[in-house]
Amino acid sequence: MSVGRELVYGRQPVREVLRGRREVLELWVTERALAAEPWLQESTRPRPQVKADGVIEESAGTRDHQGVLAFCEPYRYGDALALAQGGGAGAGSGADPGAERPLIVVLDQVTDPHNLGAVCRSAEGAGATCVVIPKDGAVHVTPAVCKTSAGAVEHIPVAIVTNIARYLEEIKGPDLWVWAADQDRGTAPWQADLAGGTALVLGAEGKGLRPLVRRSCDGAIAIPLAGKVESLNVSVAAGVLLFEARRQRST
Repeated sequence: MSVGRELVYGRQPVREVLRGRREVLELWVTERALAAEPWLQESTRPRPQVKADGVIEESAGTRDHQGVLAFCEPYRYGDALALAQGGGAGAGSGADPGAERPLIVVLDQVTDPHNLGAVCRSAEGAGATCVVIPKDGAVHVTPAVCKTSAGAVEHIPVAIVTNIARYLEEIKGPDLWVWAADQDRGTAPWQADLAGGTALVLGAEGKGLRPLVRRSCDGAIAIPLAGKVESLNVSVAAGVLLFEARRQRST
């Protein structure tokens, strides 16, 4: 793949990248995918190029391409501070119109692309402002993340910061409360005030939040579990918290 362009594969991710902010440079499809998806037939910028399944699989590096591959300009990361200050600017399709009430997801040490993709999908669906990840020790937006997010990364900003703890100290205040997801102890989501400006900070499974990140939070939030497992997958936990925040903001 040439320098200066990235690939996106899968029918839904490619459909969303065509609807999003990135310029799509080339669009490769199999005859089967072209016949099955009317939106591919309607694409003119760029026009689909019919390729053999094996050619697409080799370029995608996976069999999970569903017969559709796009080469596009590199992913555009958001400005984490500006998004926290601007609230709804650039947020997902169901975003809270109140710019004074940002809803931010901050992920610490999440290295699994499937988890990042799933969190982005939930965040976009809940109308969150953005997803923030660290520069080092974490996965960034990759083709696998695009695929798992079902294209949501094309509509919700993902921002990178050098230091998560410092970022939290910079954005928190009377109008934005920072909640650490801490399964060992914390307030139940429906008892926490998530209706105002909110940052939800979640760590990777097995690692949790680093101590300095945890100390930078205003409070802790925990999802009560009724079964025998001790914790939820980070993407599932993020979904629960995001939609509880959405519920509170809708009442």
